[in-house]
Amino acid sequence: MDKDTPNETHTTHPHVDPPSGLSPEEFEDLKPSIIESHTYSTNTRQCSSLLAQRIHAPPQRVWSVVRCFDNPQAYKHFIKSCHVDEGFNLAVGCTRDVTVISGLPATTSTERLDLLEDDRHVIGFTIVGGEHRLRNYRSVTSVHGFERDGEIWTVVLESYVVDVPEGNTEEDTRLFADTVVKLNLQKLASVTEAMHGHCDVYPLFLVCANCQIKRRLRLPCCRAMGHHYCG
Repeated sequence: MDKDTPNETHTTHPHVDPPSGLSPEEFEDLKPSIIESHTYSTNTRQCSSLLAQRIHAPPQRVWSVVRCFDNPQAYKHFIKSCHVDEGFNLAVGCTRDVTVISGLPATTSTERLDLLEDDRHVIGFTIVGGEHRLRNYRSVTSVHGFERDGEIWTVVLESYVVDVPEGNTEEDTRLFADTVVKLNLQKLASVTEAMHGHCDVYPLFLVCANCQIKRRLRLPCCRAMGHHYCG
């Protein structure tokens, strides 16, 4: 059997299978946005994924947090600090320098804003430098409002494409990246629902002291990415 060459590209089809957490009705409504904003062209040494999070808060509230490119630590678990240049202006092409919490297979990340559409609630960025394993990482996040039977809620979609590191499999890489994105989206839900006065009780998880990833999700992905400190 012939092997794919590294330069051979494939188009992802995230609109075919719904990500976990979406109802069939939500998925049907979101298909046009998924095709437009969350489809990638990947080569054979890259992987891609689409994740979803339902949030019991209005989309304007959620978007107000997601669009703050200079304050990702507001809802991203593994960011210790974020630095932007003096006189920072939120516009496509601006960059941020992120410091990652200790214990992950990364220390810093330089990220460039590629997409910001306030009318459609879509934001995207690319990692362009730093000390980490997520080479050529590109991500798009979109915020979608729903209103039915007097209830208002939001669905957040986040997709990415990233290189598979040498020595890792596509499955390992996707598991690691998916875990990070899932935890970020869960925190986004808790932050914005608290801002909106929603009073759900969130389950507690044990957290690895070294990698800070919740115990129920973290074990395979940490080891897969060469991080063996979890017990």
